[in-house]
Amino acid sequence: MTAAPLPLVVVPGMLCDAALWSEVTFPEGHPVHHVALTRPDIGTLAENVLDAVRGPFVLVGLSLGAIVGFEALRRAPERVAGLCVMATNAAAPRPEQHAAWKELDALVAAGRFAEVVERTLPDMFPDRRPSAADAERYRRMAQAVGPTAARVQLAAQATRQDALAALRAARCPSVVLAGGRDTLCPPAFHHSITEALPGARLRELPDAGHLVPWQRPDAVSAALRQLVAAVAAQPASARPVW
Repeated sequence: MTAAPLPLVVVPGMLCDAALWSEVTFPEGHPVHHVALTRPDIGTLAENVLDAVRGPFVLVGLSLGAIVGFEALRRAPERVAGLCVMATNAAAPRPEQHAAWKELDALVAAGRFAEVVERTLPDMFPDRRPSAADAERYRRMAQAVGPTAARVQLAAQATRQDALAALRAARCPSVVLAGGRDTLCPPAFHHSITEALPGARLRELPDAGHLVPWQRPDAVSAALRQLVAAVAAQPASARPVW
């Protein structure tokens, strides 16, 4: 009997929603489940990912969504049959990041969410230089996420931990995508992730910034097709069971 196609559990980055993936062509036949970032700590968000489907799945995450994915992998490696992460960082937060998140949270709490969106906007695009159309597209998505979720996501950021040990223990096919012009999570971050993940494949996209699914949907689509093919090609003894 041929196994049914594994579901994909897809997790966006901060101030992003399912619109982030609107131009990505997901592998045909594979159910796609989008998980929103609506809890104030990485552990609970990871449980949301694990609760999204029953049994094994392929995990796809960008930025904070990938960090949540790292924790899901640490908690239930037998569930994660394949892993695709992009525009992210597996290291613990730095003191200056904690300070920046507190400042942004204070602005949102003061009713200045639009200012927070404008502060984060440049980091989403190659070399921090979006076109007017791209900037407006990001504003619309961030406003759809809204200030309440933004504060929750900022709180979750502060609960991050170094994920490299969990990645070293992974045994699933993995692909890492890095925007060559991502000023927020530069390629060096992804080299560290790839070195930690056994057998992972790194693809650096020279023309992409942080929002890789918008800037290179073709590359993301191709990577996902290759990943699910690699998962399907694993010997039966190496596949996750449930």
